[in-house]
Amino acid sequence: MQVKRLICLLGAASIALGGCATMTETQKGTAVGAGGGAAAGAIIGAVTGSNKIARDAAIGAGVGALGGYIWSKHMEDQKRAMEQATAGTGVGVTQTADNQLKLDIPSDISFDVNRADIRPNFRPVLDRFTQTLKDNPVTTVRIVGHTDSSGSDAINDPLSVNRAASTRNYIVDRGVATSRIAIDGRGSREPIAANDTVEGRAKNRRVEIFVAEAR
Repeated sequence: MQVKRLICLLGAASIALGGCATMTETQKGTAVGAGGGAAAGAIIGAVTGSNKIARDAAIGAGVGALGGYIWSKHMEDQKRAMEQATAGTGVGVTQTADNQLKLDIPSDISFDVNRADIRPNFRPVLDRFTQTLKDNPVTTVRIVGHTDSSGSDAINDPLSVNRAASTRNYIVDRGVATSRIAIDGRGSREPIAANDTVEGRAKNRRVEIFVAEAR
């Protein structure tokens, strides 16, 4: 009963702090992380038979506060710059739940069918994006390529990786260190629309770019 009460109180506190209007996004994330970590620590203490639940909760709070990414002023500036640069293009610019900047690049901007070459209208977007990376050099980038379901995995899997690699190479050629950029390809395994229409397949042929700033 004591464990359940402690976990409920910690969870409620983290939610309340995370929603405080006077907090920055970084402070909110830290508060929620600390609350979640504290609850996890309390659970660990109970499961392992520890009679020092408060101590275990405190350890968990410290771990939770350190986890995840920060949403700094640099990240907010980068988001606004990309929103301005991609206005009207169909590119989605969002902040993820774990404080990463995410760019969703649809196929009518990025790549032709069965190709991994950067399209001309994708270049201005990547040029502006590259500049934001130079302005915030502590960030890291993850680029994920996707395809529609036409063709086999033997075709789609390397094609999705090649699309991510082409995007990375374009950015690197303009002065961003390769060590900052990781790439991945998901083939057709993560569709965001039905593959039984032309429009749906076009939406699934895409690249997602994630930018993160570690704590």
